[in-house]
Amino acid sequence: MAEQIGRIKKPSAERFKQGKKLYLIPPMYANKNAPPEFKEKVACYWQQVAEQLVNLEAKIGKIEHVYHESISQPSENGMKVMEKINPDGYRITRGKCDEDAVFEAIENKELFDEAVDWERCILLGFVSQEVTSKVAEFYVEALKKRYEFMVKKISETLKGNEAGLLFITESHQLQFPADIEVFNIFPPALDEIHRWLRDRAAKQQTAEEQKGNKD
Repeated sequence: MAEQIGRIKKPSAERFKQGKKLYLIPPMYANKNAPPEFKEKVACYWQQVAEQLVNLEAKIGKIEHVYHESISQPSENGMKVMEKINPDGYRITRGKCDEDAVFEAIENKELFDEAVDWERCILLGFVSQEVTSKVAEFYVEALKKRYEFMVKKISETLKGNEAGLLFITESHQLQFPADIEVFNIFPPALDEIHRWLRDRAAKQQTAEEQKGNKD
């Protein structure tokens, strides 16, 4: 059951101290060529995430394990990968690991690569509907195996009353066991980022349609 953080009253917080907890953070990225306005929103997002984590840890449990989707290496090797693909999340993770949290490998590389390859095939597109259907089935099956492995790793490494932190996209399809209480960290800045991206996409579409009409 996923909980809305920030609305945890004292009695509830006491209850959540017992059992496994998992804090979910969707990574947000702004590359060096991104508009300054978007960079500011992403920076604000990560600041709010850090603040909410501090509040959450104080109420129901200190982070003792950190996981990141797409990373199949543990400890320092895994964190080096994270520093490259998610520098903002890395800074949070480095702080937690400096406080004795452990960075865990959550992915099986072969399963991850298989799912990525089938997804690439889907994006290519096919003439035959039968081929399209087959490839989609292979992709769904690969994704299922990948997600099952990830959940298994979390279940095996998260013990007793421990809390873990997972960086994973909002569209994930992980099915967590009943003994893990899940807390989705969605700070206000996340809505602003989504709104900005929608507005930008709408403007680009309008511009393309206007250009097409002129041609």
